Amino acid sequence: MSELMIPEARPAPRRSRQARVVWGSRVVTIGGDAPVRVQSMTNTDTVDVIGTAIQVKELSIAGSEVVRITVNTPEAAEAVPHIRDQLDRMGIDTPLVGDFHYNGHRLLTDYPAMAQALSKYRINPGNVGKGEKKDKQFAQMIEAAMKYDKVVRIGVNWGSLDQELLAQFMDENARRAQPWDAKPVMYQALVESALTSAAYACELGYNPDNIIISCKVSGVQDLISVYRELARRCDYALHLGLTEAGMGTKGTVASSVALGILAQEGIGDTIRVSLTPQPGEARTQEVVVALEILQALGLRHFNPSVTACPGCGRTTSTTFQELAKQIDDFLRLQMPVWRNKYPGVEELKVAVMGCIVNGPGESKHADIGISLPGTGEAPAAPVFIDGEKAMTLRGDKIAQEFHAIVENYIEKRYGATV
Repeated sequence: MSELMIPEARPAPRRSRQARVVWGSRVVTIGGDAPVRVQSMTNTDTVDVIGTAIQVKELSIAGSEVVRITVNTPEAAEAVPHIRDQLDRMGIDTPLVGDFHYNGHRLLTDYPAMAQALSKYRINPGNVGKGEKKDKQFAQMIEAAMKYDKVVRIGVNWGSLDQELLAQFMDENARRAQPWDAKPVMYQALVESALTSAAYACELGYNPDNIIISCKVSGVQDLISVYRELARRCDYALHLGLTEAGMGTKGTVASSVALGILAQEGIGDTIRVSLTPQPGEARTQEVVVALEILQALGLRHFNPSVTACPGCGRTTSTTFQELAKQIDDFLRLQMPVWRNKYPGVEELKVAVMGCIVNGPGESKHADIGISLPGTGEAPAAPVFIDGEKAMTLRGDKIAQEFHAIVENYIEKRYGATV
């Protein structure tokens, strides 16, 4: 029998420059050999200091390593230092990013306390100014970043793309013997807007290591095309995000596909899932999805994984569904404490299966697993620990007993490393 060679599924990651986003003693490295970082953004009115600080805290606890806030008015600029102070009092040292559009040059000049309290500035080249004002106002923002030693994201967005630049590329395209379709021209304009702005920042004396670039679009194939070109043409750290991804399943699936493909190719140093919250849904859902994307790809581990079958005619009982949810909810709820108490617990694999077909096999592959009885099967639930059958549970307290077994396993396996 010939030897089967299975190629590596993931290409080598793109090697980018490394930026350091800092607040106090907290340093979030972005790019280089750092892991892909998760970012999110508040949707509160920044003037509401307490409300904004609370949402930043929620996003941080959910797993966001950097949080962006809108800074659009003098009142918002005045609020930023107070938000930072409130977060510090809460024990939340997550770095804040200021999102600037149109008037960022004035705000960063007129409100030095705000400029200092932020750890990173987002600049949109499409709306820093027009004509002669464009370079001057962009330069003011870069000068503030140099003065306060802050990282800058040059964030281009196709919804606010520099129209003068786009018109220039469209005119050049029209003069080609065989003009391109409009979409590739727009891709070119997006990439050129970002790279030209980055080059100008470097001409002003800004450290290229402190530059992060994004070119956001709302179409999956568009995003993939633009970022492949960016990755080919520069070594700046790249922020991934499908802008206006949408609500619910649509936004989750579109973001997962687009960001997943790029991350699989080694492209991307930070990601954000821009979900439109459904009525009553927590803002933290976008963080949950981002974490799941990276964990599903095996790029990072944030929470123990719970494998559960989808159910079929063999599993008419809802017991395995309820137990899987209970275990998953419990593990996620405990993680803020367990990350420090039980190092490595985020890599734990638990299986909660619903019948004998795949139940024992999946349970053996997990660190700890249970195969619950399906329709017509004997009322017994074998438990597997580290690939070996450890015991069989019976009776009407299987769920509670397995819950206790999982807790005991975590204590024994991960507690000893403290």
